[in-house]
Amino acid sequence: MGNCQAVDAATAVIYHPDGKQERMYWPVVVAEVMKMNPGHYVSIVMQIEGKDSDRVKFTRVKLLRPTDTIVIGHAYRLVTSEEVVKMIKAKRSAKKKKKNQEKSGENKMETEKRKSQALKSARNEQRCSSSSTNMDSRRLRSWRPSLQSISES
Repeated sequence: MGNCQAVDAATAVIYHPDGKQERMYWPVVVAEVMKMNPGHYVSIVMQIEGKDSDRVKFTRVKLLRPTDTIVIGHAYRLVTSEEVVKMIKAKRSAKKKKKNQEKSGENKMETEKRKSQALKSARNEQRCSSSSTNMDSRRLRSWRPSLQSISES
């Protein structure tokens, strides 16, 4: 009896869009696989585990360059050029949304800062204007002695 798990670890599996699985028993350059499957790109499938090590939380797909090598022991997927275009557009729109949310958050913060600065300046103006009126009223009054004069007789 053979050990099936050892054989699976010694292969690279390429999943086709039609559900077909292709096994590679030696390292292959991605450009060769792309030549055999025109109109397709090769992506590596990375399974990122969640808190429970039994379950896979999500799968990340990363496109490979034609100069990269398919390594034994990993899973790969053929992706059509249309899917690649959709992924790129989705990624760009997600970045734009994130940027817009950050900008709107910054704009909100800026408006709040402006409002608080306006309130502070208004308060300072009130203080200054009230103190200046007090100063003006003091200046207009003539000096009066607080003690009564003593006669010398």
